Amino acid sequence: MNLRRVVITGIGALTPIGNNLKAYWEGLRNGTSGAAPITKFDATLFKTRFSCELKGFDPTNFMDRKEARKVDPYTQYALVAADEAIQLANLPLDSIDPDRVGVIWGSGVGGLITFQEEVKAFAKGDGTPRFNPFFIPKMIPDIAAGHISIKYGFRGPNYAVVSACATSTNAIFDAFTHLRLGRADVIITGGSEAAVCEAGVGGFNAMKALSERNDSPATASRPYDKERDGFVLGEGAGALVLETYEHAKARGAKIWGEVLGGGMSADAYHITAPHPEGAGITKVMQHALEDAGIKPSDVDYINTHGTSTPLGDIGEVRAIEKVFGEHAYKMNISSTKSMTGHLLGAAGAIEAIACLLAINEGIVPPTINHFTDDEGLDPRLNLTFNKAQQRNVRVALSNTFGFGGHNASIIIGKAE
Repeated sequence: MNLRRVVITGIGALTPIGNNLKAYWEGLRNGTSGAAPITKFDATLFKTRFSCELKGFDPTNFMDRKEARKVDPYTQYALVAADEAIQLANLPLDSIDPDRVGVIWGSGVGGLITFQEEVKAFAKGDGTPRFNPFFIPKMIPDIAAGHISIKYGFRGPNYAVVSACATSTNAIFDAFTHLRLGRADVIITGGSEAAVCEAGVGGFNAMKALSERNDSPATASRPYDKERDGFVLGEGAGALVLETYEHAKARGAKIWGEVLGGGMSADAYHITAPHPEGAGITKVMQHALEDAGIKPSDVDYINTHGTSTPLGDIGEVRAIEKVFGEHAYKMNISSTKSMTGHLLGAAGAIEAIACLLAINEGIVPPTINHFTDDEGLDPRLNLTFNKAQQRNVRVALSNTFGFGGHNASIIIGKAE
């Protein structure tokens, strides 16, 4: 089968360290922490009282108040990031074939805030079922893809992907697959998440997944540090415009990079814990390299899942060393979750964008908050601690892994 090349022509970001693409890159390059005390609710009695919230975000700057009230924050974030990506791609909305433009979007938990609010309101009532008529359309994880398609009239492939924290990497890989098979010309893809609420923080606290470093939120997300104690919950969205090379070239689009390949695997081990030997992680990177048709030595940078959990960080590094051998010590490796926190289903999208920006700018974003070496990690690894490093990045790999044992990797190459 003659597979089409797939390129990236637009990107958009709404993150805890920047509410647009430019600000996001500035935050990454400067090693900015997005963690701070929670402002969205009173977290006084919670074990974790901080998160990586968006800063100064007002949906009415992007949509009218009435429309904003009809959608959950996770959909608001999706619409904002997608619009930035579409504008950057300079898509000719009046002339492209809408039947050949799709939306494949993801969210790990969908409208959690809406669900929480509706259930709380019912519990406070007299038992009479009074629910908002927008309750279900606001909550379901596929509605963001629907809203993006409705706004722009895109009638191509349209659905949601849900695979926990691997979600938006899976969405990107699905979009890539549809395009290379010729099922569409353009697909808007990515992910969004809005889980900073009582249910989100309380639920992850109950699992003992979150850092409890309440005395120093800004330094709480510390991947690969000996004293790491869990991840920091984040929120936001990342969007990418993927296009067949032929379609992008025909309309004279700027090409930011090329999706070279991707991989998926399952640990088949535990609902939350990673496989102790990193078996699924090893396989997913091997699958991605094979799909891209490249050698391990071709990869210059890996943006790791790197959540700042004791078991997860070690397992991923072990898998990288197994897959890449001696080349593991010649690459740059970093976890941008040290700055953004963990955006759950949106993590893969903003981290793929971080890879793309590293390629275009020749700068690898750092893993901040490194204070104490972990004796279990080989000191030859370049984990890009604390400061960004200049490097000619031609090929970057992004890893994301989710509860349930879902693993996804995507490989992005320099525009040729």
